[in-house]
Amino acid sequence: MKKFVKTTALAMSLLTCVACHANTNSNTKRIAMSQRSAQPVPKIEEPEIKVALLLDTSNSMDGLIDQAKAQLWQIVNELSYAKCDEQNPNLKIALYEYGNDNLNADEGYLRQVIQFSDDLDEISKSLFSLTTKGGNEYCGKVIKAALDQLNWGESNKDLKFIFIAGNEPYTQGNFSYKNASKLAHQNDITVNTIFCGDYNQGVSSYWKDGADLTHGNYMAINHNKATVHITSPYDDRILELNELLNKTYVAYGKVGRKKIELQAEQDSNARGYNKANAVSRTVSKSSRLYKNSTWDLVDAEKEEHFSYDKLEESELPKELKGKSKVEIKSYINKKRKEREKLQLAIVELNTKRRLYIDKKSIDSANGLENAMVKAIRKQAEKKNYKWNN
Repeated sequence: MKKFVKTTALAMSLLTCVACHANTNSNTKRIAMSQRSAQPVPKIEEPEIKVALLLDTSNSMDGLIDQAKAQLWQIVNELSYAKCDEQNPNLKIALYEYGNDNLNADEGYLRQVIQFSDDLDEISKSLFSLTTKGGNEYCGKVIKAALDQLNWGESNKDLKFIFIAGNEPYTQGNFSYKNASKLAHQNDITVNTIFCGDYNQGVSSYWKDGADLTHGNYMAINHNKATVHITSPYDDRILELNELLNKTYVAYGKVGRKKIELQAEQDSNARGYNKANAVSRTVSKSSRLYKNSTWDLVDAEKEEHFSYDKLEESELPKELKGKSKVEIKSYINKKRKEREKLQLAIVELNTKRRLYIDKKSIDSANGLENAMVKAIRKQAEKKNYKWNN
C-alpha cells in the first residue's frame, strides 16, 4: 500500500511538473506573441527625388538666375506627377551658388544657399535672394562641396541629381571635375551639366565630358532668352482660388507668423513675372509636394507624432485662444475640408489649362525647365519611375 501511495504521489508530481511546464511554455508563447503584436509595424520609407541645383552667379548669368526664378514652379509641378512602384516620391531641393566675387575666395567662391529642403517657400525665397557679380567659376570645387555637405541618403530607390549650370570652362579650379564626377558616380549621384551658350562650345570646354562621366545629360541653353508664359482662360479663376486657399492655413508656434508672411511674399514674387507664373505656383500649392506641417495646424495634424495635448495656449493663433480641444479639432477639420475642396477645384482647372497650353506651339526646348525635366525623366526610368500625367 505504501509503495502504491508513493508511486501515485510521484506520478501526480510528474503530471504537475508537465502541466506547469506546459503552462509556462503557453504563457511564454502568449507573451512573445503579445510582444510581437505590440511592436510597431515598420514604416515603408517613401522614395525621394533629390535635386542639388548649382548655379553660376557671375556677371553674365543674370538670365540664368531669372529663368530659375521664373521656372521653379513648372519644374515642381512636373515632378509632382512622378511615381515609383506606385509610391509618390517626396521632393527635396538644395541650392548652391558659385563664381561670384562676393563669395569667400578661400572656399572657392561658392556658397550653400539652402540645404536639402521640401519647404517650397524657403526654396523660392533662396532663389530670389541670388544676385550676380564677377567671379571665378570652379565647377569641380562646387560639385565636391555639394557631395560632402548634403545628406544624400543611402536608399537605392532615391533619385539623386546634381544640375550644374554655367558658361566658363568646366576645367577651372584646383579640384578636378573628373575626381568630383568619380565621387558622385560612386555614390549613385548623377551630374547633369547645363552650358549657357553654344552647344559645341560647351562640348569643347568639357561640360559634356563632365556629364558623360556619371552617365548624366549634357544640355546647352540660351540663358538670356526670356521665359515664355502662356496665359489661359482659366488663370483668373485659379488665382481667385489661391486667395481662398491661403485663408485655410492656420499658423501656430513661434515661426507661424513669419511663415504665413513668407507664403504671401512668394506669391508676390511669382506674380512679379506675370499671371501665368503665379498660376503655376498656385498649382504647386495644391500638390502633395507643398507641405507646411512645421507651422500650419492643418498639415501638422496629419503628422504621426502630432498631439493636441502638446499644444500650448501661447502657440495658438488668436482665433483659437481659449478654445477647448474639441473646438480646436472642429475648426481644423473645417479648414481641412475647405482646403481639399479648393485644391481639387484648382487641379481640375489646371487639367483644362494644360490641355489649352499644349495646343499652343511655343519653342521652349532650350530653357532651364525643359532641360531639367527631360534629364530627370530619362534617368528616372532606370529606377522604375513613371509619370502619371
